[in-house]
Amino acid sequence: MSRLPLVTIIGRPNTGKSTLFNRLIGTRMAIVSEVPGTTRDHVVRKVETDDLDYLLVDTGGMGALRRGSGRGGTDDKDFEEDVHAQSLLALEAADAILFTINGREELTNSDHAIITILRKHKKRHVPILLVITKCDNPEAAEPLKHEYHRLGIADDIIVVSAFHGLGISELEETIIKNLHKLHFEKSKESINQQTSQLPRIAVIGKPNVGKSSLINALMSEPQRKTSPRLVSDIPGTTRDTTDTTIQYHDQAFLFLDTAGLKRHAKTEEGIEHYAMLRTLRALEECDVAIVMLDATLPVSHQDKRIAGMAADAGKGLLILLNKFDLLKSDAKKAKYKEVTMALPFCRFAPVLGASAVTKDGLLKMFDQLAMIQRNRLRRIATKELHRWFGHSVDSQPMGALQTAKHITQADEIPPTFVLFVKNPKQVQLSQLRYLENRLRETFDFAGTPVRWVTKASGREKRT
Repeated sequence: MSRLPLVTIIGRPNTGKSTLFNRLIGTRMAIVSEVPGTTRDHVVRKVETDDLDYLLVDTGGMGALRRGSGRGGTDDKDFEEDVHAQSLLALEAADAILFTINGREELTNSDHAIITILRKHKKRHVPILLVITKCDNPEAAEPLKHEYHRLGIADDIIVVSAFHGLGISELEETIIKNLHKLHFEKSKESINQQTSQLPRIAVIGKPNVGKSSLINALMSEPQRKTSPRLVSDIPGTTRDTTDTTIQYHDQAFLFLDTAGLKRHAKTEEGIEHYAMLRTLRALEECDVAIVMLDATLPVSHQDKRIAGMAADAGKGLLILLNKFDLLKSDAKKAKYKEVTMALPFCRFAPVLGASAVTKDGLLKMFDQLAMIQRNRLRRIATKELHRWFGHSVDSQPMGALQTAKHITQADEIPPTFVLFVKNPKQVQLSQLRYLENRLRETFDFAGTPVRWVTKASGREKRT
């Protein structure tokens, strides 16, 4: 599998990075706010174009750490230092950099601090695209290009208004042009080809939860002799993402053993940030994510965050409770209930108790993974969907959904269903949840998220 290039958005706080990120990925995902410092975690999403696919990283703001650095900082210095460190490491891992500058303001000391960092730390071959943001009148911003050219750091300068979509096409073309220069090419893989490929399984979770032990337990004896996963009680032993093919009966699975995801506030060394980026990359490229939890510990906030990342990315999901053998019978039942209550957004995901040490329950995992992969690729005939929809909304207070004239399944993965209604804005989230519950009762879809798209039908669609 060819590596996807990594494009990182860098800039001081409140220069429109998250708005730009949302525009480029085509959906509202990153939090957008006028309060500087809103985006703290890296957000990674795959951008697909006809010419080339790449991973886009939205980082927290950087450059506002020095005393007297000017506008764009927060009052939480620990927060800023953590965000700054993350952004710096994301910069060093990038294949291309989008450096955002607020076109409505003069250059600040924070902007100049980032320029200095770019000159010192970016790799020589990595292109920098200077993106002048918040420019509702691109022509009026043209003089800024000449000013910023004198900075001598940018390969290209593009003026955009992400909110209004101005200049975005030019920016997209420039990103692809620069990635092509680095010899990145479009993967020949297609959605239809995925059915014949090895299911790609990412094992994710907090450090020291047993991810490498799981891979070791699944490997054949010859594999363990030639390439065992390093196992240690020291959190963070696994620094990289490694691929291992595991054969079970007549089905093969490609396992991606990833470095643990740490809470950023506790991350001190740069190598951990690289490990986090590699984990996010593996999550974007996998088909199914195994979220490993320690059955002997309460479900933590970080466990919830990791599971939420997998669900939001549209991946198949299996919750694996490692060290399950250490629990007594009553405690096992209570643990299943605890996980279900703690992860309500993952109720579609099977929960499996197992032990990477004794191998109890591990073989059940393969049947679950095969089932989840089948459900991710499952397609329902339009005629059957119409019949199901009629039965589901009959005699139910479904409001705007009662006007739906057509439902079909889109080509996207995970399973995505398009509803054509009179007024999409009147469709309520609770109504879509009801439909999803009925859909799962009829067609299963266990282990995979289901997405809904509402579109205007008939005359409303043409207005």
